[in-house]
Amino acid sequence: MPRISEFYGIMVYMYFSDHQPPHFHAIYGQHEIEMEIRTGHVLRGFLPRRALGLVSEWRERYVDELLKNWELARDHRPLRQVPPLD
Repeated sequence: MPRISEFYGIMVYMYFSDHQPPHFHAIYGQHEIEMEIRTGHVLRGFLPRRALGLVSEWRERYVDELLKNWELARDHRPLRQVPPLD
């Protein structure tokens, strides 16, 4: 599972050939979520409120880059790093 970004102790990953809808995995400590790229809906899991807010802000900023990485992952091609939240 390639790590595509990391910020404030949050690691963001995407799996190759993962299930629909397009999403990513965000891990903070022992907590993990799957977040839908287009809507920001949490598909599964839990993050503390502050971490969830940071991930949501980051997703909004980089939706296009995340969707491009989703397509690359579906084609089993190398993923691009997405800038961290600053």
